[in-house]
Amino acid sequence: MPPKPCNNNRPIYFPRSPMDKRLLDILVCPVTQAPLEWHADLRELWCRASRLAYPVRDGIPVMLEEEARELTDQDLGK
Repeated sequence: MPPKPCNNNRPIYFPRSPMDKRLLDILVCPVTQAPLEWHADLRELWCRASRLAYPVRDGIPVMLEEEARELTDQDLGK
């Protein structure tokens, strides 16, 4: 699922905390530098290239490989 669309200057609201869309646009996977997908229901940023899901805690993305969980084939819809 792609990130929620929004106007350039309007924030995307992660549960419990807003995050500016510009931040989402510049964040990349620290392992592959691939773009990330926001999954609001799980409060995670997904990288399909590395198959990692980075948690967002209190509106702050935790972009550490050791904090990420591995995405399964089921997660990725395969």
